[in-house]
Amino acid sequence: MEIWVLLGFPLLGGLWLGATGQRAQAPLVNLLFSLATLGAAGFLAVRVLQEGRVSAWDEQFVVDPFNVFLVGLTAFVGMTTAWFSRSYVGNEVQHGRLSASRLRLYHGMYQAFLFTLLVALTTNNLGLLWVAMEAATLTTVLLVSLYRTPASLEAAWKYFILCGVGIAQALFGTILLYFAAEKVLGEGGNALLWTHLAQVKGQLEPTIVSLAFVFLLVGYGTKVGLAPLHNWLPDAHAEGPTPISAVLSGLLLNVALYAILRTKVLVDGALHQPFAGHLMMGFGVFSVAVAALFLMRQKDIKRLFAYSSIEHMGLMTFAFGMGGAVANFAGLLHMTMHSLTKSAIFFAVGHASQKSGTQLMAQIRGLIRTSPTIGWGLLLGALAILGMPPFGVFASEFLILTTAMHEQPWATPILLGALGVAFAAIFGKVQPMVFGPATGQRLPHPPAILPVFLHLTLVLILGLYLPPVLATWYRQAAALLG
Repeated sequence: MEIWVLLGFPLLGGLWLGATGQRAQAPLVNLLFSLATLGAAGFLAVRVLQEGRVSAWDEQFVVDPFNVFLVGLTAFVGMTTAWFSRSYVGNEVQHGRLSASRLRLYHGMYQAFLFTLLVALTTNNLGLLWVAMEAATLTTVLLVSLYRTPASLEAAWKYFILCGVGIAQALFGTILLYFAAEKVLGEGGNALLWTHLAQVKGQLEPTIVSLAFVFLLVGYGTKVGLAPLHNWLPDAHAEGPTPISAVLSGLLLNVALYAILRTKVLVDGALHQPFAGHLMMGFGVFSVAVAALFLMRQKDIKRLFAYSSIEHMGLMTFAFGMGGAVANFAGLLHMTMHSLTKSAIFFAVGHASQKSGTQLMAQIRGLIRTSPTIGWGLLLGALAILGMPPFGVFASEFLILTTAMHEQPWATPILLGALGVAFAAIFGKVQPMVFGPATGQRLPHPPAILPVFLHLTLVLILGLYLPPVLATWYRQAAALLG
């Protein structure tokens, strides 16, 4: 029942707001549906913690300690982003950038996007996972192109084409995995159920499974934003509405990485060697290095933090590629910290760009004077994402780097060098935006600052103290990943 309620709220919300999303109360309705989804995720998490794995609809949907953690994170960030959207969308309407029809599209597609993410996370069927990821692409393409400017339309088409090609590779990988499973499990839907595949992973044909993983890594890796498959991500973040940038970085990239990790478990069991891990470590290190170099060249603030997302997703991919209890624990912790921190940064960036009337960093100055809360939110968010103690990103990065020193010493200098370059690039660009000479205008709607500091407070608390319940949760999820 909890799974159906969890999926039902965003589905109903999408249909409702698709019909009435242009009305004055639509932002509040969007928030209420997101809050209801968060409540359903909470009830589901409690049941999973008490009973273990929960299934529905003849095992087509299964929730275990790994994906329920991501369900809770997705529902929480989805709720706070809807909260932030109320003020942001109001300012966009006042500035004449959004019409009534586009408001209806925005609110309806926002709930539809949350629905597709939750289906992808809870489904046990690898075929349905692929369908949900494709649906997530379609909903976000419409959201990225919301402003209908030449730049936003170009970004949406680039996103659609590149991710469409990527998702086609993932489909081919899924078909290959089905062929390998069919020989063991027989014909029928069970050959695509992850729980059934996990039980017989040692009997799967190694050659077919390894080839399938290559296609799946390339396909879903495009959605993760791994270099050199990342070209869509900076444009989509820069040209779409800022709330969509927040959920793209904080949620969609996580779900795509989740899909890779589920298949990695099968490959490891079939090959009995770290083939999948080596590929993931290679893509991860390359992504961190490429993103760090591109950070130095950025002039648009949303593109700057889009490349930061590529960097951190590469770091997570590297951690999960190493595998083992500590590296998986560190990867899950970093996934949480990045989602909370990056969404908070985009909240602050959204209001800063609205206040200054531009996304060009050279024209955003003196936020600490014109709007102290926005300025402090952006500064603290930047320090948090750069791994400054005592924020939680420091703890997760420290675990990843110390594990790399022990397990993969070749990668340590590359990662340290890239993180140093990223620190210099981001801090050097954010500091004058916060403390420079004051520019900007008064916003017609007061900025939604509480979501920014709520996220940053959680990141700070988790950097100082990890509750035993959450630590146990991470350990259980890490054990499922092998």
